[in-house]
Amino acid sequence: MHQVLLVCMGNICRSPLASAVLQAEVARRGLQQRVGVDSAGVYDGHAGEKADSRARKLARARGYEAIERERARGVTAQDFERFDLILAMDRSNLRRLQQLCPPEHGHKLHLYLAYAGQGDAEVPDPYYGPVEGFELVLGLCERASGPVLERLLGAPVQTR
Repeated sequence: MHQVLLVCMGNICRSPLASAVLQAEVARRGLQQRVGVDSAGVYDGHAGEKADSRARKLARARGYEAIERERARGVTAQDFERFDLILAMDRSNLRRLQQLCPPEHGHKLHLYLAYAGQGDAEVPDPYYGPVEGFELVLGLCERASGPVLERLLGAPVQTR
């Protein structure tokens, strides 16, 4: 089973949205036995909290109910061993992961949108802005989820 960890700063906006969307895409394609998804933050100051209310509202409106199961947590040393792929939402988060990551697991670290074939684009942090920022993030996550799965599994994945 492939394990994917999605990482942003505090694990209350971008990574829970990305996780909920990717979980839905995994289920839509019938890949629950092949791909596991989780999220975390490089900062653990929100540990135990639900995702931001704006993120939850938008996600639920689009049918991503998994957002309600997301609880913020910080990246742990065990995550670098446990996960096959660790995707950061932006370069700042990627740099922090690179600082924390043992060298033997460094190959697992990538920018989320780059791994999805979108160059070196970043998922912007919507926390301090209006709800439109969350809508942008959700759209980016929706467009990236299929390509992430296909690259992870090595080929286009047929839906059930």
